[in-house]
Amino acid sequence: MNTDHLVQMANQIGSFFQCYPDAAEARQGIATHVRKFWEPRMRRLILERAQQGEASGLDALVLQALREHQAALQSQT
Repeated sequence: MNTDHLVQMANQIGSFFQCYPDAAEARQGIATHVRKFWEPRMRRLILERAQQGEASGLDALVLQALREHQAALQSQT
């Protein structure tokens, strides 16, 4: 699976939640979407990519969401 495509998909999800006035709610929304709609392999790959930090290509909000909710996202992988 192409992780660059996963980054693009995650950033698109982040774009949707970017307009939320509450950043914590936006991060939760991103994580919830990834948990509900991404298969375990996709979640594992995007979390590995998030470990690269800013060099990952993930938007800041998405990166924060993945890091903040990493345990919940991993628990279902």
